[in-house]
Amino acid sequence: MLKQYYTVKGAGEHEIIIQKSRFIAHVSRATTEEEALEFIQSIKKIHWNATHNCSAYMIGQQNQIQKANDDGEPSGTAGVPMLEVLKKRNLKDTVVVVTRYFGGIKLGTGGLIRAYGKSTSEGINATGVIERKLMSIIHTKIDYTWLGKVENELRSSIYQIKEIHYLDQVEIETYVEEDADESLINWMTELTNGQAEISVGETLYLEFEVGTEKNEDQ
Repeated sequence: MLKQYYTVKGAGEHEIIIQKSRFIAHVSRATTEEEALEFIQSIKKIHWNATHNCSAYMIGQQNQIQKANDDGEPSGTAGVPMLEVLKKRNLKDTVVVVTRYFGGIKLGTGGLIRAYGKSTSEGINATGVIERKLMSIIHTKIDYTWLGKVENELRSSIYQIKEIHYLDQVEIETYVEEDADESLINWMTELTNGQAEISVGETLYLEFEVGTEKNEDQ
């Protein structure tokens, strides 16, 4: 599993007008090719009367599945530039459909490439990008006499509290980046003079919103 990767926040839509043609970018997260194809078909049903519904998607943590479809536009002028935006932005598990309603003015090869690329990029910006980080959950059990000190120190630290359970002892669940487990354990042990019972729990992905400028610079 990757320690971190970028993907889109969810589903989004954004429209631009270029030379009287409407370009509507539809963006969604898709973790399988089946999900990507279902999304593409759903957009085609909604915009059944559009001139084109071009698409691109990248699926898998190693980008195992990469597909582009020009849907009737000249070869290489729509799906490929859309896919290139996904690659440049380093977005995984992402599908984009750009719907075009022809406005009567031909754009030419270069114009189409720029239009589909711009529509895809602006659609991604409108949808939002997140960073998914692989985190471990550290379980710390302490006596209630330590709760105030430990909770205050955690909340002012780099670590993020997931949950606090008030049982016979207090159990604090804390998120920590997977390769930083030992640092938190050592820190907590020192903080409680070795009186904490600490264990490493499951790993999962936590999502953090990132600015579009940061993502575009990747």
